Amino acid sequence: MEPLEAPELLTIEWEMMDKSRFISFTTINSLALRSLVYPFTVVKTRLQVPRFKASCVKVQSAYNYTGTCDALRQIVRYEGFRTLYKGFMINSMSSVSSMAYIITYEKIRDCLSRRGVTDSSLKGFVGGGISSLVGQTFVTPFDVVSQHIMVLGRNSINPLGLPPTVLQSKFQTLKRIIKEVYRHDGIAGFYRGYFASLVTYVPGSAFWWTFYPMYQEAILPVLPNWTPLVVVQCLAGPLSGVTTCVITNPLDIIRARIQVQRLNSWTTAMRHVWRLEKFRIFTIGLSARMVQSSITSFLLVLGYETLKRYSVSEEYKSQIRW
Repeated sequence: MEPLEAPELLTIEWEMMDKSRFISFTTINSLALRSLVYPFTVVKTRLQVPRFKASCVKVQSAYNYTGTCDALRQIVRYEGFRTLYKGFMINSMSSVSSMAYIITYEKIRDCLSRRGVTDSSLKGFVGGGISSLVGQTFVTPFDVVSQHIMVLGRNSINPLGLPPTVLQSKFQTLKRIIKEVYRHDGIAGFYRGYFASLVTYVPGSAFWWTFYPMYQEAILPVLPNWTPLVVVQCLAGPLSGVTTCVITNPLDIIRARIQVQRLNSWTTAMRHVWRLEKFRIFTIGLSARMVQSSITSFLLVLGYETLKRYSVSEEYKSQIRW
């Protein structure tokens, strides 16, 4: 069977869907997805945030991990499997940001389409960037608190200095960390690293949604014409995620250190990280990010594209290619 010549991809637009069904499905999918990839978020954070002396000179890692696989093995062996889900409760509460993100993305695409924009990559770039800006406004406070929980008990890298005994009660852990963050910095403490998050995630989201249709168009011609479009999309998603990780890894390291180590500004953090790490900023935690992003992107696309198809209004179902 000859390969299929790449046709124009049919995108399920906002006005084609049952909105309440789509939002309900997306909320459930978001929580399920977070539960699967959260351990890699914990590993990535621990790899990216080393231990420092008071003089801000980096010393040996408080965890002595050699990489992603070693970190997973040591955490499970010495701290228990549950440690991989430190901070998950508070992090899962930020699922509201996922809804804000996806609704904003779909609405921006819809607005651009109504104004005559037809290029999928351009709509993805603009929609991805703006939706990330909205999503980060919701998610940053949850992100800050959950990252402190991830490193809780390691005073050498945990600026709040809370003892590991706080972990005996999830509610007390959450309450104590919120109290300490507020005591140190007030409301602004919950948005520590907000600008760094925007610098990291806005271009990251814009790049992801830009590369996503590009990879679809590149993959489609080499597959048989009976290949489901969802399969093509599930291949394009991880490729887009990995590409984006490679581009944005230095920004993600700076973001993590601003939020956890309480560095005062983006420029200070950038100079600080470069002085200590040099070109390692392109590789620190990258494998964990790539694994996390590959899994996330695959499941995101599988859930997102499938749920869009199930949410399509009856009048459009005959036009949808699976």
